[in-house]
Amino acid sequence: MSRALVVQTSFLGDMILTTPLIRELARRGPVDVVATPANAGLLANNPHVRHVYRYDKRGAHAGARGFREVVRLAAADGASDIAYLAQGSVRSAALAAVAGYIERIGFETSAGRWLYTRRYPYRRDRHHAERLWSLAGHGGDESPEVGVLRPAVYPGDADEAAAQRLLDANAHVGEPLLAVAPGSVWATKRWPYYAALARRLTLLGRVVVLGSEGDRELAQAIVGETFGSAIDATGQLSLLGSAALLRRARVLVTNDSAPLHLGSAVDTPTVGLFGPTVPALGFGPLATARRVAEVPMLECRPCDAHGPRECPLTHWRCMRDLTVSDVLEAVESVRRGEET
Repeated sequence: MSRALVVQTSFLGDMILTTPLIRELARRGPVDVVATPANAGLLANNPHVRHVYRYDKRGAHAGARGFREVVRLAAADGASDIAYLAQGSVRSAALAAVAGYIERIGFETSAGRWLYTRRYPYRRDRHHAERLWSLAGHGGDESPEVGVLRPAVYPGDADEAAAQRLLDANAHVGEPLLAVAPGSVWATKRWPYYAALARRLTLLGRVVVLGSEGDRELAQAIVGETFGSAIDATGQLSLLGSAALLRRARVLVTNDSAPLHLGSAVDTPTVGLFGPTVPALGFGPLATARRVAEVPMLECRPCDAHGPRECPLTHWRCMRDLTVSDVLEAVESVRRGEET
């Protein structure tokens, strides 16, 4: 039985979208994963993962000595082991090669492709979860069912308890939860009207704000706009604790960022707000009930694969012209269980 090593040291969302590949490979044998310290926590309790090797490539494992330490941990057990390079840098490919993986699989567009033994097309017309899943040897023109590609995370008892403690501390007594995630590493992805939306959402239930410690200022603006009724969960839970909380929500409204994929992983009805990016880049929601809210017919979209820090044309219409009414309409449709 061959062992698979999956190397994924990109962003949180990328790790979440790698879980369908991991699930597929686990049907064939043990799966180990090389992950960053930031995204390793997403794999806790995952029944499809045997070991997670943390690779702090910009910290503790920076430089040759740290690289050798991760190589030692992840080294191939035998010639039948296969490395899957879900993150395509030269460093990731070199790690697999030095660790003794005779077969190394990745995308033909990756920077480290010259170290691969097998290369697959990077299908720009497919969702990124499907692109990653295809590294397991799948291809063709027909896409699989969404359920095959839906990512999954597995909050444990401690995560569930942490989410419940936060709700109890905020006197939540069973009202419907409506989650919003206003943050993003990329400034132009942050829709500017979350506070106004939250005020309207209070007519439907209790608003809870998800995000990192860095999103606290955005959360406090929402809490203020809802006269203190919104629950600020930013920076208070682990990633899986946030997933446990999100699983309790009736709907999630989020920018094109990691919480969108976390919502898909727990199948929370999701409204994804897309401005400088577009779902066609491959990162739209995969929840059963999902909608995308965007400003169509803008010739400048998309302007960047991630979202620049400032609008190149200075008007930022892709977000400013997306109204609260537009988003509320999308919220109502996913609450009724409609798909995109």
